[in-house]
Amino acid sequence: MKTWLKPVGSVLIAGALLAGGAGVTGLGGSTTVYADQDVQRNVINVVGKGEISVKPDIAYLSIGVDSQAATAQSAQKATADKIQKITALLKTTWKIEDKDIKSTTFYVQPNYTYNEKDGQKVTGYTAHHTLQVSYRDLSKVGQLLDAASGAGANNIESVQFSVENRDQYESQVIEKAMANADLKAGAIAKAAKRQLGVVLVVSQGDAQNPIIYAESSMAKMAADSNAGNATSVEPGEVKVSTQLSVQYEMK
Repeated sequence: MKTWLKPVGSVLIAGALLAGGAGVTGLGGSTTVYADQDVQRNVINVVGKGEISVKPDIAYLSIGVDSQAATAQSAQKATADKIQKITALLKTTWKIEDKDIKSTTFYVQPNYTYNEKDGQKVTGYTAHHTLQVSYRDLSKVGQLLDAASGAGANNIESVQFSVENRDQYESQVIEKAMANADLKAGAIAKAAKRQLGVVLVVSQGDAQNPIIYAESSMAKMAADSNAGNATSVEPGEVKVSTQLSVQYEMK
């Protein structure tokens, strides 16, 4: 009787797996096997990461103007005049198209002083306006920033380097991520004295933007400006990366 029950039980469990997780009760009514539990005991889940370094082909420049005045209107007008001058310079001298120039930050706020006698008091207003400029001739980024400063920009917030068309590198990073997942899953299966089976599920996580912040370059820009030298900004390389969550069968 036992010799007959064991293979039947195996057949029933396999049938339950095909049915998508139904429970199976043995002939004696005392044992229940769930297919999803069985599957969970026979899979390996890993995260594969892929990354390549490439030369950037675009720079995003944050060029800002701060103006202070006794009234909000005066501060706003002073900032607007400088921004208009900078924008005209970018379009005419540097041939930057309208679509590559956009405002990202604008505000006018009061400035305060405080003392115990008079309490809080408004001493004037600051107007701030930032433009984000997309520029593709990376060899001239420093010259462009110098020109913007000469036109009235007094707040160069950041320089970011990136690749404009990330899709051209997508297949490369995916292949690397999959190879990394295979390596990890193979090592896990070997350590468990099992064999790696087929891939069951693959999903791609959020890809990291291929952007690097030029913090060291910004420090050098400030030093160059103080010394009266031309600004030097080095783009270096940027990293394009992705990650895959992969589930394998474990035999």
